[in-house]
Amino acid sequence: MRTKFESARSGNLTARLRAVLTILAALAVVGLLGERAAHAQAPPANQLPPAFRDVGIDQKLNQQVPLDIPFRDESGDVVSLGQFFGKRPVILSLVYYECPMLCTTSLNGLEQSLREMKLDLGKDYDVVTVSFDPTETPPLAAAKKAVYTGLYGRPGAAGGWHFLTGDQDSIDRLTQAVGFRYHYDKNIKQYIHATGIVVLTPDGKVDRYFYGIQYPAGNLRLGLVEASQGKIGNPVDAILLYCCEYDPQTGKYSLIISRALQIGAAVTVVCLGGLMLVMFKSTPGRSGT
Repeated sequence: MRTKFESARSGNLTARLRAVLTILAALAVVGLLGERAAHAQAPPANQLPPAFRDVGIDQKLNQQVPLDIPFRDESGDVVSLGQFFGKRPVILSLVYYECPMLCTTSLNGLEQSLREMKLDLGKDYDVVTVSFDPTETPPLAAAKKAVYTGLYGRPGAAGGWHFLTGDQDSIDRLTQAVGFRYHYDKNIKQYIHATGIVVLTPDGKVDRYFYGIQYPAGNLRLGLVEASQGKIGNPVDAILLYCCEYDPQTGKYSLIISRALQIGAAVTVVCLGGLMLVMFKSTPGRSGT
């Protein structure tokens, strides 16, 4: 027959178990909301605010990218885009380095995918990251390069991941060739743009597109292998994630995504703290036992 002490202890453990399950459920909800936000499809063009209607990423498969476009590399030297082609497939990412929102998230997602692949950056493929803000300078590019090649951590990263800046003419030629359309809003002093990366063949032809801020390593690896063989990929569903959003109540663009990420992070921290507290109290030998 169970004693009152054993019954009480069993009840306490049950309550703690329920608390743990509640916390895990909360974490699952946060993760689900984040996943849905990252893969939310943009509304039809006719439902977008005017500033967004000319923003997007058009798929120009098999389009030859002009390789004579001049840019500046991280050290400030003038280079041509063609210097990064000829031997290996190339991942092109278009961002601007001082972006307050999704550009950094996109670069983080790209770096994570590169780390998860068995292919080696600088040996099996290259990455060219280009700022579409003509006011940005090589020191900004150098700072970004130091961060992301450091995170990647494998030998050869510095020689395989290039961060470039350029003037408006060079930017226009490149963005038009790969179908990247963006808009600068003078009121908020930010670029409105969609996020994604482009895989190019060694000779500079558009092979395939990856939209969003996360790029599955297995799919990216397959894209690079096929691009290395000159195989052009198929069109994919364009699921666009915009770098800033429009608030129709205020008539302004609001940093909704940024705020959502901050709230999600805060909720996660609170939930983890609660989980640690429950586990701490359940440890035998603590006060009150």
